[in-house]
Amino acid sequence: MNISYNWLKNYLNIDLEPAKVSEILTDIGLEVGGMEEIQSIKGGLEGLVIGEVLTCEKHANADKLSVTTVNIGGEEPLPIVCGAPNVAAGQKVVVATVGTILYSGDESFTIKKSKIRGEQSMGMICAEDEIGLGNSHDGIMVLPTDVTVGTLAKDYFKIENDIAIEIDLTPNRVDGSSHYGVARDLAAYLKQHQDNVELTLPSVDDFKVENTMYPVKVSVENTEACPRYCGVTISDVTIKESPEWLQNRLKAIGLNPINNVVDVTNFVLHELGQPLHAFDGNEITGDEVIVKTLDDGTEFETLDEVKRELSDNDLMICNSQTGMCIAGVFGGIRSGVSETTTKVFLESAYFNPVWVRKTAKRHTLSTDASFRFERGVDPNMTVYALKRAALLIKEVAGGTISSEITDIYPEKVQNFEIDVTYHNIIRLIGKELSKETIKSILKALDIVISAETEEELKLSVPPYRVDVQREADIIEEILRIYGYNNIEMPATVNSTIVYSQKPDDHKSKNIIANQLTSQGFSEIMCNSLTKATYYETSQTYPRHDVVELANPLSNDLNGMRQTLLFGGLESINHNVNRRNSDLKFFEFGNSYHFNAGGDKSDLNNYNEEQKLSLFMVGNKATLSWNTPEQKISFYDLKNQLENILLRLGLSFNDFKEEETKSDLFAEGLSLVQGDKSVIDFGLVDGKLLKAFDIDTPVYFAEIKWDIILKKSGKKEVTFTEISKFPEVKRDLALVINQDVKFEQVKQIAHKTEKKLLKRVSLFDVFEGEKLGAGKKSYAVSFILQDETKTLNDKQIDKIMNKMMSNYERELNAIIRK
Repeated sequence: MNISYNWLKNYLNIDLEPAKVSEILTDIGLEVGGMEEIQSIKGGLEGLVIGEVLTCEKHANADKLSVTTVNIGGEEPLPIVCGAPNVAAGQKVVVATVGTILYSGDESFTIKKSKIRGEQSMGMICAEDEIGLGNSHDGIMVLPTDVTVGTLAKDYFKIENDIAIEIDLTPNRVDGSSHYGVARDLAAYLKQHQDNVELTLPSVDDFKVENTMYPVKVSVENTEACPRYCGVTISDVTIKESPEWLQNRLKAIGLNPINNVVDVTNFVLHELGQPLHAFDGNEITGDEVIVKTLDDGTEFETLDEVKRELSDNDLMICNSQTGMCIAGVFGGIRSGVSETTTKVFLESAYFNPVWVRKTAKRHTLSTDASFRFERGVDPNMTVYALKRAALLIKEVAGGTISSEITDIYPEKVQNFEIDVTYHNIIRLIGKELSKETIKSILKALDIVISAETEEELKLSVPPYRVDVQREADIIEEILRIYGYNNIEMPATVNSTIVYSQKPDDHKSKNIIANQLTSQGFSEIMCNSLTKATYYETSQTYPRHDVVELANPLSNDLNGMRQTLLFGGLESINHNVNRRNSDLKFFEFGNSYHFNAGGDKSDLNNYNEEQKLSLFMVGNKATLSWNTPEQKISFYDLKNQLENILLRLGLSFNDFKEEETKSDLFAEGLSLVQGDKSVIDFGLVDGKLLKAFDIDTPVYFAEIKWDIILKKSGKKEVTFTEISKFPEVKRDLALVINQDVKFEQVKQIAHKTEKKLLKRVSLFDVFEGEKLGAGKKSYAVSFILQDETKTLNDKQIDKIMNKMMSNYERELNAIIRK
């Protein structure tokens, strides 16, 4: 959404630089995506000057050319060759001097010194279409004789320079979808910092009914879909181009002027956020407007010349015989204002957001009006907007107001009544604000304090703030106007950003989150909506298992994620591209799956899993004089997983360890329970990294949190006294085939000695030509301990001999002495 800086200042007495305004808007939640300098005419008529044609003679070598001398206020007149048929001596004209750049759409050309058929030309006398002041090319533009020679064209034609501020409006902030809405929010902030801020709406006191010669009967049959409907008629209007000021306002925000009446409705829409519709009075048969639904399957042709089949849930604006407009969404082909229109019925309404949203989606229509109605406009603005538009139409199109205002409003939309305590304000904001500051902010936001005590405020919130209906919403409003940047925060937050109705789940997440943040991890929160195309080539998470959205906002957000990997890779790409390449991320989040082949309408075919993901990229630690570069490895990730399981009372030994079968990994392991993988971890596949434009290794782990938490809850807490008897350590060097995994070595050891063997660890791996092709050597240590007595050599040798025998038999191992 674009906001004109000059237009914004009509409602707010500010002298702030546009850059400062943009900074404030971003701070208070109306994030500015960019700013652009614009001019009412491209190029701003720079280099153009008013001149007087002193002499004009036919070109000796060209019948259609004239040789002129033109005074532009310089020391000498300029010789200019002109091809216009209407050029003559004594005319005041617009001259483009040498070096001037003229624009034609996206193309441009520069005026240069030249010789035309042997005659020198030092500029160009301009037609109106050549400088963007009109469409005529019948000849040069001739100005009144009283214009002063040497006047800059940009001053004479009053070229307006402006700044277009692009606001990335979030769906909940429809109250900011207009110039007045933005000014209102900006004023709420400025009132906390200066005293002379005044927010003003243009006066409509001059509105009056001049006659009742054109009454239109209005009835609303569906008050659920249309809680409020207002209208008024204007007769004897003249449809023509809008005046320059109105065209400039619309052009500044990227709209093309159409005609004076339609331009007024667009102007008021972007001024106040209230959509309006102007109907051609001659198309209102029976002089009657009926707000109702039509029969299912009724055909209706819209302004874009598309014939649409209506649903009986589409609210329509009808005359006594047919539909004229899809309410709140799009007008009909025949009922709109045209060049022949002489009388207008002007509509201003409040339509039910749900009805408008469903209709817009049903017909795949998105308009400026439906955007606002879908999110909820201000029901208290309808009459004011109607008066404002009627006065502007009278100003730019003439005419008389020819009926009383019709206002059908059977049940008033009430304010939101909310209680908020000072205790909760301080608790959620994290800083103690004075009561005076809190009440000042609320007043600036049009939130009325209906009652108060020492501990609590009872508030009445106007209905245009559709996103403020809870205590937490009030506190957020106070915080954004006070300023997020004014709340002191520590460098790191050692807590997870989660909420759950299960206290044990919430507590466990915080425990693990604190553990990970203490290890240098940062928590990320990625969108559950994702690109369904991410899963096109995956076998682990196939495309047909994606939960697809029926009405996606875009192709980038058309499915629900099956894994947390892709959101993490997007975050890694974002950071790496900003030279932040040593990363440790974690995320708690849900994944979603559809059982392919099942009925999409059956909820039993959908399932949701809670997961924890870890990402590790780059170096273990920041480089310094005493910390050499050391890249993160697979074992760093495995160590983090071991610590997580240990903190939850589990260990790797509680699961079966297998080589991962997931195609998300180039190499990795899975911890399996039964026939189901519970934890997958390893090095992300290079093809995936290339797709995300990541050229550094990424180590990733995904934990099925629900399963882990359930298993942790069943784990009994046990303790043993510290043994009085010593541990015994023995080492073996095994020459084995390269395809043998350490897990196999460990499993055989524990199977051989279940009681006295406490730990098995690998402390060296060797490969070389001396061992033979396809061989490797594992150096393995074994910790033995009897908690009731001291082990003797005979017992130890017996265990180790049995261990070696089993390795030789099951792994074809050679024991190195």
